[in-house]
Amino acid sequence: MIKFCFQSSRNLHIRHLHQIDSYDNRVEEQLKASGFYYVSQIGRIVSHRPTVDALVERWRPKMHTFHLPYGECTITLEDVAMILGLRTDGLPVTGSTDHSTSGLENECLAQFVSKEIYVKCHIMCLFGTTLFSDKSGISVHWKYLPLLRDFSQIHKFSWGSACLAHMYRSLCRASRYDCKDMDGPLALLLVWAWIRMPTIGPLPVDTSFPLARR
Repeated sequence: MIKFCFQSSRNLHIRHLHQIDSYDNRVEEQLKASGFYYVSQIGRIVSHRPTVDALVERWRPKMHTFHLPYGECTITLEDVAMILGLRTDGLPVTGSTDHSTSGLENECLAQFVSKEIYVKCHIMCLFGTTLFSDKSGISVHWKYLPLLRDFSQIHKFSWGSACLAHMYRSLCRASRYDCKDMDGPLALLLVWAWIRMPTIGPLPVDTSFPLARR
């Protein structure tokens, strides 16, 4: 059971009775059709603060790269596709954020009980906890709701590109001297670091796809 409630003019807060990364097996086909099946398999990855801090210290906002002793490197669209299993081409994830939230929840999520509505709620949970999370880890901006209005169009958006852009913005904010915490897709950041620098990462237990599930 997953529910959302408007707690402010901008954010939806998640109210859930089960783990946010779980879903009913009866909606598996709908998840695959939406393009979010693979990222739904990842589950929750516990943040490792020393690794995150070390990467932030080496991030250069002007170049959007990490400066390491052996050269520069960065997270790419290919990394996003392989780590999270998200589409990195297609329609841009964009839209207006000026509309009133009045009626938006009912229009996009609560019209009637169906598998598609369930999957939309699950995708919003993924947005708030894995892909576009803020520092609270329990809310997601309502601006994504209109993009989920037409279920048949969800898979056409380049969600991977949007996730990478959010990652870059989060790293740039975190690199400022007055920022103490980092938001954003930390699962993407950590798994990328573990793959590219395997000496600092945990040993994988299997060879599943996407890579973040290992």
